[in-house]
Amino acid sequence: MSKRVFFLFLDGVGLGANDPATNPLARAHMPTLRALLGGHIPTIETPNVNTPLASSVPTNATLGVPGRPQSATGQATILTGENVPALIGEHYGPRPDHRIRPLLERGTFLHRLRDAGKRIAFANAYPERYFRGINSGKRVPGAMAYAARAAGIPLRTAQDLAEARALSVDFTNRAWRERLGYAEMPLRTARECGRIVAALLREHDLVMFEQWATDMLGHQQDWEGAIALLEALDEFLGGLMEEMDGERDVLVVTSDHGNLEDMRTRQHTLNPVPTIIVGKGHEAMAARVATLCDIHTLICDLLLTDNVASPL
Repeated sequence: MSKRVFFLFLDGVGLGANDPATNPLARAHMPTLRALLGGHIPTIETPNVNTPLASSVPTNATLGVPGRPQSATGQATILTGENVPALIGEHYGPRPDHRIRPLLERGTFLHRLRDAGKRIAFANAYPERYFRGINSGKRVPGAMAYAARAAGIPLRTAQDLAEARALSVDFTNRAWRERLGYAEMPLRTARECGRIVAALLREHDLVMFEQWATDMLGHQQDWEGAIALLEALDEFLGGLMEEMDGERDVLVVTSDHGNLEDMRTRQHTLNPVPTIIVGKGHEAMAARVATLCDIHTLICDLLLTDNVASPL
C-alpha cells in the first residue's frame, strides 16, 4: 500500500528549555502532542522521544555555517536537500533572493514528486491581494510558496478556503473576516481543519501546509498570540489524528530555525529544531533525520521508494 504524507512546516520553532517562563510550548495546553510523545513536548532536555505512536528527533538547522539560521536558506535546504547556506556562503532570509530562487526552480521534492506523477496539494489559502502582489512583481513569495509555483502546484484561493479545500494560518478563518475583508468566510474550529487535511490526504499523495505565524509571533514576543496559536495547532492535530489511516498515512513536522521557543529574544536562535514523525515505521524514519538536508530524502523515499527502514 503506497504511503500518503502530510508535511506540516512550522516556521521558527526550535528546541527550547522545558520552562514555561521562556518557552510557550512548555506553557501551552497541548494534550494531543503530549499524548503522541508520551507526555513530553520537544525540548532541549528531551530532544529524542520514541513512543508507540510517534518519534521526535533534534535536527541541525545551522548546517555548519556561522550565524543565525534564516528562513529562505533553511526552507530551501528542506525543499532541495542541499546545504543552501553552505552553497551561498551565509544564512539568508526571510525571502529567497537571486541566489536561492534558481535552486527552488529545480530539484525540490515537489518537482521530483510531480515528475513521478504524484498528486500534491499545497494547502495554504491566499487572499486576492497576495496574488496581485506576486503578479505585479512587487511581492516575492516565501521559499515554500515559490517552490510550489515553480513546480506547477497551484496556490489555493479564498474560494478554496470557503469550500474547505484549504487552510488559513489562524485555522479559524477569523483573520480573513476581520482583517482581509472576507466578511462571509465561514468560521471553523482548528479540529475541523485537521479533518479537512485528512480529506485532502485521501485525494493526494502529499499535502503540505506552511504555518508561518509561529515565526512572526516569536519575533513579536507575543505570548498571548503564541499560546493561542499553539493550542489551536494542537487541536488541529487532534482532528487530523482522528481521521488518519494508521497503516498508510505519515505526518512529518519540522521547522527551519528556532525562534518561538525562547521568548527572551526577538531573534532567531541557534537551537536545533524538532522533527516529529507519526505513522507506521516512524522510529526508522526518524533515525534518518539529522539535519534539515535529510527531510527532502525522507519525503522522496516515503513516496517514491518506500525505503525508510535504514538510517542515512
